[in-house]
Amino acid sequence: MSGEKELAVLLKNMEPVLHSGDYVFCTVQDLKQVSDLDKVLFFFRETEAVTIVLEKATADEWKLGYTYISSWITLNIHSSLEAVGLTAAFANALKQENISCNVVAAYFHDHIFVAKQDAQKAMEALYSLSNI
Repeated sequence: MSGEKELAVLLKNMEPVLHSGDYVFCTVQDLKQVSDLDKVLFFFRETEAVTIVLEKATADEWKLGYTYISSWITLNIHSSLEAVGLTAAFANALKQENISCNVVAAYFHDHIFVAKQDAQKAMEALYSLSNI
């Protein structure tokens, strides 16, 4: 199953889900520094370091530094990795509310990280986008 590609279908049927908890972006030089990979939501290797995203409580426990506390929203529709326009549509809706977003497109769903204080406003913007 490769997911939905039609933008109109994606927008109409997407269900934003706000996860509980606070999430942070941290960096480590090597994943060997991470004592429990099961506590990492995702990681990405960059030239400078490995970015890891995890719950703030875990980062605090591991004494990892961070500068951005976010909320995690999942668009609960299986979007295709080949879908055109979905990221632009929700990023623009959030932009209209002056909300920055950090996006992760995984195989089944798109995941959006917004500043903690913007979570409810972001949910409202996403819901109104799906009611167009």
